[in-house]
Amino acid sequence: MESRKPLSAALVGSWSLRSREDRNAAGELRPEPSLGSDPIAFLVFDKGGNFAAQFMRRVPVTGPEPDRPAALAPNNTWTRGGYDAYFGTYTVDDGAGTVVTLLQGALSRENVGRSFTRAITVTGDDLVLRLETATPAGEPVTRTLQWRRVG
Repeated sequence: MESRKPLSAALVGSWSLRSREDRNAAGELRPEPSLGSDPIAFLVFDKGGNFAAQFMRRVPVTGPEPDRPAALAPNNTWTRGGYDAYFGTYTVDDGAGTVVTLLQGALSRENVGRSFTRAITVTGDDLVLRLETATPAGEPVTRTLQWRRVG
C-alpha cells in the first residue's frame, strides 16, 4: 500500500487552475465579477517555503472596472483590471491540512503584509483549495479552486 505524502511535501510544484467557484451557504453559485467564472491562473510552491500566484480574467472586461467594496474582502486579495498577482512565503500545518501564506509583494499594494489561511488537499496531481470569503455585496461564500499539477 502506498503511503500518502504529508501536505507539506505534496504541495510543492507548479499548478494550473482547472476551476474556481463561489457558493453561498445554500450551495448556490455566486459569480465573482473581477476575474469572471473561468479565469486563467498559475500557482507555485517551492521547497524553500516560497510561493507565487497569478490570476487573469479569461474574457477581458469592456468598459470601466467594477467598483470595489469599501473594505478589503475577508480572507481574499483585490484584483486590478481583471488581473491579480502576489508572492511571498508559506507555512504548512500538516495535521490541520492548512497553508498560511504571507504576502511580501502584490499587484494591489493593499495586500502586501496580509496573511491568508487556506484549507488544501492534494491527491496525486490534483489540488483543491478552499477559503471563506464574501461577494462584493458582502454575502458570505465558500470559494473552491481546483488545480492540476503541471510541474
